Amino acid sequence: MPAITADTLTLPRVSGPSPSDTDRPVRSITTGPRGYEGEGFPVVRAFAGVDARDLDPFVHMDQMGEIEYEPGEPKGTDWHPHRGFETVTYIIDGRMAHQDSHGGGGLITDGATQWMTAGSGILHIETPPAELVDSGGVFHGIQLWVNLPRADKFAAPRYQAIEADQVRLLSSDDGGALVRIIAGQIDGQGGPSATYTPITLAHSTIQPGARLNLPWQRDFNALVYVLSGRGTVGPLGHPIQQGQLAVFGPGDRITVAAEASQDSNRPALEVLLLGGEPIREPVFQYGPFVMNSKSEIVQALEDFNAGKFGTIPPGALMPHRPQR
Repeated sequence: MPAITADTLTLPRVSGPSPSDTDRPVRSITTGPRGYEGEGFPVVRAFAGVDARDLDPFVHMDQMGEIEYEPGEPKGTDWHPHRGFETVTYIIDGRMAHQDSHGGGGLITDGATQWMTAGSGILHIETPPAELVDSGGVFHGIQLWVNLPRADKFAAPRYQAIEADQVRLLSSDDGGALVRIIAGQIDGQGGPSATYTPITLAHSTIQPGARLNLPWQRDFNALVYVLSGRGTVGPLGHPIQQGQLAVFGPGDRITVAAEASQDSNRPALEVLLLGGEPIREPVFQYGPFVMNSKSEIVQALEDFNAGKFGTIPPGALMPHRPQR
């Protein structure tokens, strides 16, 4: 996984537990089913089967790939609308081009993140660049939907391009794990993303046999998703592997450990750490709209059909479809 790497021995170390700290227990472990998104790229539906109350303030997450494309195979999405939440696209391996109807866009590459606030309404597209379609190659990433509270549902759309070298890097106390903070804070160290909803999002690489124990805000929920590899979670060491999501109960710290033996093509345990302050408001989702009531969904559809989400700019990106 080419997401940014570093010498963990030279990085700030995560502080150890205080005598009063408690390790968060594991409440559930679920396995995400596989499916297809957009023009047909494979995904794992990471949140499938999990109670929405355990996920709040998150709404949806897909692991995109990991897949080795042949030339002509890479796929993305067509132009589509969003309202009422934020989309986070984290590219671990490969490249994805983005463009939206409010002037945002660019190329998201290894270890970079695109943070798009849909807010009052936006049109956008994510598609592999032409050169990746021509050459093929590895593609692997995450798309996460972060809910917005009622007060921010109609915030002005905005776009944040977060490059790989902008994330905050930490090391576990033993130097065996690298933590990349994309948003929020861990142990007083903050990531670069600006968020409406208080959350923490990080990607950690845990070497075989190593253990990551890190502080977590008590008022946040806590989730760990395994991108690749095998390990254990929680104080009782529940087994977990690629494509599985752990939901933690209350406490002060999260523990994730990597098995001493990993597959040769997946040399370390790769996990996504995420949590946030629950919004605790009604959620009505219909496709790409996440609102607080059915009437707001109806209004979103009417506004989209009336062209109020903006227009596709001249010469815009378009999905790559095979010639017939």
